[in-house]
Amino acid sequence: MTSSFQYLFLFLIIFTVFTQVWLAMRHITNVKLHRSKVPSAFKSIIKSKDHQKAADYTVAKSKLNIIDIIIQAVFLYILTVGGLINTINNHVYTLELNNLISGAAIIISVMILSSLIDLPVSVYKIFNIDEKFGFNRMTIKIFILDGLKQLILSVAIGLPILFISLWIIGNLGSLWWLWLWVFVSLFNFAMLSLYPLYIAPLFNKFEPLKDKTLKSRIEKLLVRCGFKSSGLFVMNGSLRSNHGNAYFTGFGKSKRIVFFDTLLEKLTPNEIDAVLAHELGHFHHDHVKKRIILMFIISFVGLYLLGLLKESAWFYEGLGVYTINDANAILLFLLVSPLFIFFIRPVIAYYSRKNEFEADQYACKYTAPSDLKQSLIKLYRDNASTLTPDPLHSNFYDSHPPALMRINAIDKL
Repeated sequence: MTSSFQYLFLFLIIFTVFTQVWLAMRHITNVKLHRSKVPSAFKSIIKSKDHQKAADYTVAKSKLNIIDIIIQAVFLYILTVGGLINTINNHVYTLELNNLISGAAIIISVMILSSLIDLPVSVYKIFNIDEKFGFNRMTIKIFILDGLKQLILSVAIGLPILFISLWIIGNLGSLWWLWLWVFVSLFNFAMLSLYPLYIAPLFNKFEPLKDKTLKSRIEKLLVRCGFKSSGLFVMNGSLRSNHGNAYFTGFGKSKRIVFFDTLLEKLTPNEIDAVLAHELGHFHHDHVKKRIILMFIISFVGLYLLGLLKESAWFYEGLGVYTINDANAILLFLLVSPLFIFFIRPVIAYYSRKNEFEADQYACKYTAPSDLKQSLIKLYRDNASTLTPDPLHSNFYDSHPPALMRINAIDKL
């Protein structure tokens, strides 16, 4: 059983890397092929130079993504079959700490190493690619401050969560996985309400929408749609990037609507209404609630499976780890599970794209379809999103429909 599981693990690493690189190369080839010609549906707004910029930006990001895919696969191999987790375990246990602290130390060590591995790619993406294409407004100072804030939050919130989780696993008997699921679910539910009020403001400024005319328009739209929020806010997204966006955040009484300042600068009031109506469509169709329920179901199934695997020696030894403990069980499950669910990504992406079409339909009931169409085209242009993705790559990864497919659907409405 141990050998079979190890062979399966190694096969999945190789196969998923090959598949991801192959899809990325298809994507690059297709984008390059259509680089010189703007699709006719977009010619009125998107100029040839903007289309070419989006193509070059997409290609640059995809090439970096290929490098990241390979780095992550090699790192996963080194951690597991390569013996790095064993080495970490040996060093931690020489300190003769109690089981709870030892387990936390093992997990934290792997998390730190993973962050260090991710850092060069993140830095290159922000300060080279985004900088080159005119999207980056992040300074080294802001980057370092963001990292320090994330570190403090990880210690203040993540560390207690980790200790409580390990205590539950070690002390609540055979049904520990069920109690851990209840705890994690309650924590995630609480974070939906607390994040927009207390955590997001640590990284960005959120100011009430000051434009009285625009605010009045939006409030009338909210009334027509029967939606209540705790306020309209403008976020200083321009502090870090030129990309524009709008989103809903929070849950219950903490629910709020947030616009990037960069979005308000680029769209007309009618187009802002259309973007907002699209977001309202997600709430009308209960997409947010459905995703929360799905997240709880997935975590329930995942923890149940972990409960079955935790005492199975073949699970650890097949992944090259020879110490059976709670920390290693959590680590290995989190590291390996993405390989086993990789090929259901197209199903998840399809469901997400279906939600986007439904939200577009809703927006077209309360605002002019032409305004939604114009706003989307401008967002594709200003965010340098490719208009010509590879269909297979898009079906596998994209949470939003390809630009042309989405515009054609709006035209039919």
